[in-house]
Amino acid sequence: MIRVLENEFYYLDNFQRVLDWIGERYRDLLDEDERAFLAAFPGLPQHARALFVRMVMRKGNLFRASKLVYAEIGCPVEASSQLLGTGWVEADPLLSLDELFDLLSKPEIAEAFGAHLQQKNARKGELLEALREKFADSRAFSAWHPGCRDVALRILVKPLCDRLRLIFFGNLHQDWTEFVLSDLGMFRFEQVEISQASRGFRSRADVDHYILLHGCKERFYAGEPLDEVLRDLPAHAFDNDWLAGRREKLLFQIGQGFEKLKDWDNAHAVYARCRFPGARGRAIRVLEKHERYDEAYALFQLAQETPESEAERQHLARIGPRLARRLGHARLPARKPVVQRLDLRLPMPVDEWWVEGVVRDHLASADGPVFYVENALANSLFGLLCWRAVFAAIPGAFFHPFHRGPADLHSPDFHQRRSAEFAACLAELDDGSYRDTIRRNFVEKAGISSPFVYWGALSEELLELALACIPPAHLRKWCERILADVKANHTGFPDLIQFWPADSRYTMIEVKGPGDRLQDNQLRWIDYCAAHGMPVSVCYLQWEQAA
Repeated sequence: MIRVLENEFYYLDNFQRVLDWIGERYRDLLDEDERAFLAAFPGLPQHARALFVRMVMRKGNLFRASKLVYAEIGCPVEASSQLLGTGWVEADPLLSLDELFDLLSKPEIAEAFGAHLQQKNARKGELLEALREKFADSRAFSAWHPGCRDVALRILVKPLCDRLRLIFFGNLHQDWTEFVLSDLGMFRFEQVEISQASRGFRSRADVDHYILLHGCKERFYAGEPLDEVLRDLPAHAFDNDWLAGRREKLLFQIGQGFEKLKDWDNAHAVYARCRFPGARGRAIRVLEKHERYDEAYALFQLAQETPESEAERQHLARIGPRLARRLGHARLPARKPVVQRLDLRLPMPVDEWWVEGVVRDHLASADGPVFYVENALANSLFGLLCWRAVFAAIPGAFFHPFHRGPADLHSPDFHQRRSAEFAACLAELDDGSYRDTIRRNFVEKAGISSPFVYWGALSEELLELALACIPPAHLRKWCERILADVKANHTGFPDLIQFWPADSRYTMIEVKGPGDRLQDNQLRWIDYCAAHGMPVSVCYLQWEQAA
């Protein structure tokens, strides 16, 4: 591949790659205008196509030719002349006063409107307010400022290009710089064959629904009234599971918004119809805040029968006793996990230090090395063992060559949709072949982006010690728990791991400095490990008092 800096038109080539990709895989999702664009674009002169892509890559729809000067393109006015007949770009467009102010500098505004300005030194926004009443019409750029020799250009097909970008990336937050980072070698990606059967968007309606959801989400983040956003959010789930999950997440966020406003009725109504993980727990909490204790306790009892996750079970364990006390019920039995505790009192280091590093160095010995791993080791072992399952080409998982992981990674059905693939990977833990698979992927996939593998934290020494000392039954339990809820369970692992290779054993150690306490996800992992006979302890460090 030509290096980006050696190819002046790298961005044009990348844009054409997107068009070719979409034409090969998604032609049936395009309308007449979009298909016409794909057909006509390659036939334009190179400098015209390059200028067009430069405008697509920049923010907004309005540009001044003087701001579009690139050495490889040459004169932007001449290049734009080749685009005017396509209907994609307009020269000297009609502009409102607000649009004009976006293009002109403050001195140019004074030059164009000097006779109408009483305070030329006022701020640009103040000048706009002063002129808005007098100039409510739209005019061509050249009519607004006849003395300016510059040319204004408006790109008319940004929505079309954004739609093509969405179809390619599967989202609207990735942009054309993804190509640049890949071409420069800053990121490497697993090659996944995206066939007709594995497409994320199955119909044009899927794309329309995504755009509708995205618009609602943008309005939500912009602070529009929640009831107005909720009104425009489709009332029923989509036929596409991936899109349905996005809708449920936004619904959950709207519920949180109502909750922050202490609008308990609307918050409960939203949570009650939401299927996003955690919505039921929030519904119970909202009922409690609204002093609807009987309803809250009834929903608590229902949730307690079939908790949706460990996180919900933990939440219920906290809220249940409080509700029972409110209603005068018998006290619910509290359960505390039994975890080995290690207390250390050490002198505070003089040089730079960090708590986990201090404990690591104190506990380490020649026959028992200690590593700071936190979430890196368990996730990496899982990612290397289950590489082919994680990157299985199933519908809605991958859209383009620049994926760091499946698009549905945090969906509740992530494991279920790949159950056969993951079962095959975990079966290797039974016959011993898992070690060869992990070692092979460690070498062959080195540096390739993965949502699980921490390449910078995983050395060959650490990997070999882990394979020698961690029983496959324990590794299976780690993998199964990660798969049960990737979003919640890929974090919270203990900070340190110590190996005794002579005895083929290990232990995990969570470190807490003075004043620190265990977080919820850490408590869940420690409880899980203790329940399944995996060695884990919590180390509480205190500093020795200076003499």
